[in-house]
Amino acid sequence: MSLESVRAHLDTAAPDIDIIETEASSATVEEAASAHNVAPAQIAKTLSFSVKDDVFLLVARGDARIDNKKAKAAFGGKVKMLPLEDVEAITGHPVGGVCPFGLASPIRVYCDESLKAFDEVVPAAGSRNAAIRIAPERLAEITGADWVDVCAEPAA
Repeated sequence: MSLESVRAHLDTAAPDIDIIETEASSATVEEAASAHNVAPAQIAKTLSFSVKDDVFLLVARGDARIDNKKAKAAFGGKVKMLPLEDVEAITGHPVGGVCPFGLASPIRVYCDESLKAFDEVVPAAGSRNAAIRIAPERLAEITGADWVDVCAEPAA
């Protein structure tokens, strides 16, 4: 169902974007980078968080780490990752395929400024072996995401 909900969302929001399905798993940043022949940093990972009862998604570059102080300031409180067992129920996507497209219910989406280092990023597309290639600005546009700066500078 998850891949189908992503396909339905993209058919409406971005019909020119094709979903790329691979034989290989792309459930982790490293697997996705290998499957799509890009650097791990170019993978747009979607993380599921909450602050108190407010659930939201953050899309960031694959090698990014959250800066807790920046995140607390941006989101108004201590940021907690959703428990793995809750992610699929809330997003409609399995862990390893979570993306900001075709969500099970309306969830606020944020894109980290770290994505802007690339002309094209590769987020998952609702399954552990599906992704798309998209410009970061377009990703934010078709998901209604707000831009935030909550990641630490990547290690050199």
